Amino acid sequence: MYELMVKGNFSSAHNLRNYKGKCENLHGHNYTVEVYLEKKEVGKNGLALDFNVIKKKLNKILDTLDHKYLNKDINFFKKNNPSAENIAKYIFLFLKKELKGIKIKKVNIWESDDSMAGYYE
Repeated sequence: MYELMVKGNFSSAHNLRNYKGKCENLHGHNYTVEVYLEKKEVGKNGLALDFNVIKKKLNKILDTLDHKYLNKDINFFKKNNPSAENIAKYIFLFLKKELKGIKIKKVNIWESDDSMAGYYE
């Protein structure tokens, strides 16, 4: 079994609904995203999947989130609270559709150096 991981970054603003505390107010984060992928075999070239392909797909979704007010600008977060957990799920589901033939193992979202949430199926 082979595991691949790529990282990306984006900045956005949000506020948490149904939350009592500072995070119910509008604020922003510089997020770091880790995507873990899994594949049983490598191709003839020795690669499970080219890192550039993975990064291109990851950047496609991150560009839609970058410098946005998630609650208002992204339809998914109009219904789902824009928590780190739900952002991880949003990115996971997008990549699952975009990267056929390779398993998306997990997506981690770091909203600070010491706070991370992940999503996997």
